[in-house]
Amino acid sequence: MARKPRIEFEGAFYHVITRGNHRQKIFREDDDFKRYLEIVSDYKKQHKYCLYAFVLMSNHVHLLIETREVPLSRILQGINQKYTMYFNKKYKTVGHLFQGRYRGILCDRDEYLLSLVKYIHLNPVRAKVAERAQEYPWSSHNNYTGDSAEGIIDAEQVLRMFSGEKTAARKLYKSYMEDGRSVDKGNIYCTIDQRILGDEGFRDKVMEKAVIDLSEQRRAREYSLTAITAAVEKAYGIKLVEIRGKGKGREVSKGRKVFSEVARGYGYKGKDIAAYIRKDPAIISRYLKEKNEYKTEAGKVIEILKKAKCQ
Repeated sequence: MARKPRIEFEGAFYHVITRGNHRQKIFREDDDFKRYLEIVSDYKKQHKYCLYAFVLMSNHVHLLIETREVPLSRILQGINQKYTMYFNKKYKTVGHLFQGRYRGILCDRDEYLLSLVKYIHLNPVRAKVAERAQEYPWSSHNNYTGDSAEGIIDAEQVLRMFSGEKTAARKLYKSYMEDGRSVDKGNIYCTIDQRILGDEGFRDKVMEKAVIDLSEQRRAREYSLTAITAAVEKAYGIKLVEIRGKGKGREVSKGRKVFSEVARGYGYKGKDIAAYIRKDPAIISRYLKEKNEYKTEAGKVIEILKKAKCQ
């Protein structure tokens, strides 16, 4: 099954899970945990993302991240590559340390923030490596209770959900964590389209502003050029005759550019696109250099193509 494209935009909130390749240990001793957190901190300073919670287990990691201008894919790629280099050099190993690509679930922050923090911080208890969350040193739980400096954690927003006064908020957070009620794993991983944790309304809202990584959409001509033009027409009301015509209006120009970007994403070469819409190949090359301008629009066309295929 083809993997889903990532959904990325400024202010997106993700539950990230990264696992060791073949379930191997990615942390063998305390210095490894410390080094990973140092790398996370370095990238946080560089890319200005928010980190609400983390837990580092022997063979996997959970992070709760809200991005700013830099997309999640770039952040995680940097963190994982740098830690892999450290690990391979230290233990004289080679190859991939992490299992494929990480999982980044786009979440409705308003609905799931507290549940996700609790779920992540109770991970060591569920795994039976600690009897209580505060006994496990490699999570952000103690940053919230005040038993450890906040460090790289952005605890303020979560604590304000309990109380505007920090001391009271910490006590209420601790009570919440110790109330004996677990977070249902099914609720945390019950996603839409394997990528989104939230209801249909949330999905529609985020897809309107999502920037989909089209490089992950490249499939060898999975859709015909005719199907792509039909999807462009459905999305924006721009017909093939207009795309092929001489009109230079803004909407028609957008239609040509979106069509070109989607077609290129599915393996069509510039000359193929140019021949189909009867334009000079040099014009298509210029369109494709402007791909970032129309990524959101192209993503909408891709969603229409996928829905049509499933019907």
